[in-house]
Amino acid sequence: MICIAGNLPVLQVGRYQVCGYETDWIRHGLERAAQRAGRADFPFIEDIYGSIIHYLEHKCPLRLLPVEKLMERIVFMLKRIGCERIAKALPRMSPPVTISLEEAATQAGDNFELGFFAHLKAAITEVKQEGAPAIVFEDVRRSVCILSRRDEWDERCDKLEEEILNYLQELGETPKRQAEGRRIHIPFKSLSSS
Repeated sequence: MICIAGNLPVLQVGRYQVCGYETDWIRHGLERAAQRAGRADFPFIEDIYGSIIHYLEHKCPLRLLPVEKLMERIVFMLKRIGCERIAKALPRMSPPVTISLEEAATQAGDNFELGFFAHLKAAITEVKQEGAPAIVFEDVRRSVCILSRRDEWDERCDKLEEEILNYLQELGETPKRQAEGRRIHIPFKSLSSS
């Protein structure tokens, strides 16, 4: 899979691949690292950020880049230019990850809802550990229809969708419906505020 947009490589974030991503998460991570290192006034964030983007768009030989390798490269670059304290303070980070729930609903099998909810929890845990600021679940309406064994949306689907949202809230997240209920966006509190 090749990421054409902006000529950025596809990023491997855990078991997920992210393409067509915005790059603000890199700038935000650099800013957080500078603050943690006691250098909130560090004047070269934009220069470093620009260098990273230039590397990704023009110099990176990989079309599929594990996010850990990108982080190693950023840390190496920061140390090389004498910013070791910022390099040590750099948080684990990645872009927001988008996951289709249709496959999870299809694979849930006979334990349909239990398997599906376990998949939600595992995906959130993994993406958080990778440093993503958010997760977006796509194909929500289709997955709800699959789980409720319905071809058309009905009251059972409404109830199941509400159960999914309640479950995500029980996990301590703040799910937000998007695109007329076809997507659920979850910004991670612990990462977006640090």
